[in-house]
Amino acid sequence: MDTRITLSKRFHYAVIALMLFGAAVIAYGFITHPERAWANLLLNNYYFLSLAIGASFFLALQHISQSGWSSMFKRVPEAMMAYIPYAGIIMLLLYFGMHSIYHWTHEDAIAHDELIQHKSPYLNVPFFFIRLVIFFIVWTVMTRLLRKASLDEDKNGGMLYFEKSELLSKIHIFLLAVTFSFATFDWIMSIDVHWFSTIFSLKNFVAAFYHGTAVMVLIVILLHQKGYYPSLNKSHLLDFSRYIFMLCIVWGYFTFAQFMLIWYANIPEETAYFHERWHSGFKVIFYVNFAINWFLPFTLMLSQVTNKNIHVVKALAIVLIAGQYIDLYEQIFPTILHAPVFGLMEIGFFAGFAGLFVFIFGKALASADLVPKNHPYLEESLHHHLH
Repeated sequence: MDTRITLSKRFHYAVIALMLFGAAVIAYGFITHPERAWANLLLNNYYFLSLAIGASFFLALQHISQSGWSSMFKRVPEAMMAYIPYAGIIMLLLYFGMHSIYHWTHEDAIAHDELIQHKSPYLNVPFFFIRLVIFFIVWTVMTRLLRKASLDEDKNGGMLYFEKSELLSKIHIFLLAVTFSFATFDWIMSIDVHWFSTIFSLKNFVAAFYHGTAVMVLIVILLHQKGYYPSLNKSHLLDFSRYIFMLCIVWGYFTFAQFMLIWYANIPEETAYFHERWHSGFKVIFYVNFAINWFLPFTLMLSQVTNKNIHVVKALAIVLIAGQYIDLYEQIFPTILHAPVFGLMEIGFFAGFAGLFVFIFGKALASADLVPKNHPYLEESLHHHLH
């Protein structure tokens, strides 16, 4: 079994082609339709950041729970985390597009809107970017420490770094719960500055964990099909599928609760969010979002037969890539553009960011042994069998 992954020339050419195509479309977008371009930049950068954040949360949970079955695959979420500092640099570019995205940055809006005035001690541009920098410093430092402990464990063995990873993970999930919640309020929820939802941050945190896990599972399966994880078996697939099944239920609960509680309460400040989406062409997207992110995985993952079928799990993970995009599209585009649009710009932005994410991920994955050879639970993972 190869201990390191080899990135082929075809991989490099494909990734570079994606990034070049994306860069051309992004440049065209900012020249021709800057407001739409800023909406796409926020959506796509947050999208791939959420995958990295979700992967880091999955990794931390494995450390805290001392899970043995998943130890063989820990390099995949570690490599996904490498995107976080790059996402921070890109997110700083929002400074030049604040007026296109956030209504609360306009001086005339502040002057004539009591609610925005009330929120202005928190929602103001300088404090917005101070928080942004703090968030990314915390995430970058914690994920780098987790990665370093993992690599040191490979070099030196023993239980020291295993126990250190567990401690760091406990700190990480606490900091992540606080910082990612506020980041979601800042970057996504404040687009609808007059809207209120007490569970919005929880829903998006679960979505990050959910879709980050799905992408991680897809990568593991693709690597297995390339010959890199020969020990992957139906028991591993069953455990991965249980995560997807559990998270689709939690995602569905929070999404429906947010809609149902706001709808039957009939509070104007809260129902306006759904009124705008339903009456500006996004109603179909609302139902498609539920179908892809809840109904499809819920029904497919009910049976252990499909849970253990590598082709079903792979196909579902691919569909969930679209699911996270649709979920964020529904959150971001209605208030900024007021009508559904999808064309070359959306495809190009996604392609460019996907190319960048895969490039960073690939480099990180190839920089260390694919299987953590000194992990104390590695043998349990290699010979994992349930029933």
